[in-house]
Amino acid sequence: MSLEQLIIDCKRQKSKAQEALYRQFAATLFPVALKYARNYSEAEDILQESFIIIFEKVTQFKSKGSFEGWLKRIVINTALQRYRKQAVFEIINEENIEEAAVEVDDDEISLQFLLQIVQELPDRYRLVFNLYALDGYSHKEISKMLEIKEGTSKSNLARARMILKEKVQDFQANAHIQASTR
Repeated sequence: MSLEQLIIDCKRQKSKAQEALYRQFAATLFPVALKYARNYSEAEDILQESFIIIFEKVTQFKSKGSFEGWLKRIVINTALQRYRKQAVFEIINEENIEEAAVEVDDDEISLQFLLQIVQELPDRYRLVFNLYALDGYSHKEISKMLEIKEGTSKSNLARARMILKEKVQDFQANAHIQASTR
């Protein structure tokens, strides 16, 4: 069945089409949910909530642009909705913030470790970091999405980078110590 026909059948609320859509896109959308979640279990919840919304709103998809992009946006919005009403954002004095560049040696640090340390970030830092660094949103767009000021977005990104840099440096230092004691 073509994607177009699958979308048409989902708009008609055909359960077999909904199941097929889930099977086709769940593996693609789960990493998006995982990026914004605190852990694997929360990512599963976000994905399930997202598919409920997708099935409810599929009639709003007008075949303009990528369907997969539309799906990803729903997953991101579903994840953000969990945090939007919580007071998870704080303003940091921007004058004292330095840009933190993180040097990563691909041979030493796994993608799984990087995902883990991003997931360990406090919500306010993780959300802004993912939206800006991984999904390419501007601070202006992030401020609208999260209903915060641009300065808050910038300061939370800077703080996220500082935390990640410290964790990567600690990991690398420990790896070098372990290597030298062998």
